[in-house]
Amino acid sequence: MSKQASNEPAIVMEHVSKNFKVLNRREGLSGSIKDLFSRDYKTLQAVSDVSLTVGRGEIIGYLGPNGAGKSTTIKMITGVLEPSEGKIMVNGVVPYQNRTRNSEQIGVVFGQRSQLWWSLPLIESFNLLRDIYLVEEKEYKDMLELYRSLVDLEPILHKPVRQMSLGQRTLSDILAAFLHNPAIVFLDEPTIGLDVAMKSKIRDLILGLNAQKKTTVILTTHDMGDVDALCKRVVIIDKGKKIYDNDMDHLKTFFGSYRTLRMRLDGEDEWTERVIDENKTDVMKEIEKTQKEHKIKDIQVQEISTEEIIKKIYEG
Repeated sequence: MSKQASNEPAIVMEHVSKNFKVLNRREGLSGSIKDLFSRDYKTLQAVSDVSLTVGRGEIIGYLGPNGAGKSTTIKMITGVLEPSEGKIMVNGVVPYQNRTRNSEQIGVVFGQRSQLWWSLPLIESFNLLRDIYLVEEKEYKDMLELYRSLVDLEPILHKPVRQMSLGQRTLSDILAAFLHNPAIVFLDEPTIGLDVAMKSKIRDLILGLNAQKKTTVILTTHDMGDVDALCKRVVIIDKGKKIYDNDMDHLKTFFGSYRTLRMRLDGEDEWTERVIDENKTDVMKEIEKTQKEHKIKDIQVQEISTEEIIKKIYEG
């Protein structure tokens, strides 16, 4: 599969909005019958005037609280939905007008929805995907060799998907999404439910494939460990509007006065954490206040974490 020219953006969105008509439903049986003939609709705006340009080979985190409009945006980029207003170009293609061509150039891993065949060994799923996407034999073999260089592929290659652990299935789904060398891969919560070791392996794999194939990656996640490990740039959407588009270091400058105060109290094994704005609260006074009620065994003062920054943005 050929990718777009290196100087051409992978994704361009210009003033994109998406509205849905929702029926104003009535209560009760009689209300349900009346609703069958009702024209009483209200309009909900899921995405509002979002503009976005994603360069070739970028890994960006597309973040937002539940209901912010992330899924609607991704569905428009992948061609599942047509925007109510604005324009979208993906690799030079209007996705909702050329769904087949657009599908040839993208890969997706959404939640726990697998594109692998449940009862077949992984290699057989790969062979079927090779035929579906018309991948040439040499490109296919080169891709498998690349996979072997990035992960220990042999233990799972001839294993039926139904016998795999969650981590192995997630790993396999990501490999399947990259198999036809797409220009863009969409990853939705790729490490959800995985242990620390498998999360690290998944992140290393994504970074390796991005570096080797220059694949653009759009990541939606609530795991800020994924963001820190993978994304140089983040886009934050809330209530359908884009509220931030820049790198994480720039975002952290807005929270320069915030610190995470970690204290381990006598009789407790876990750390107690508090986020403090030093412009409003004196750290030493917080420590003294706690010391009056509990004996403190250990203290750490750290810069605010990415997770806490995103949480504060979501909280307004």
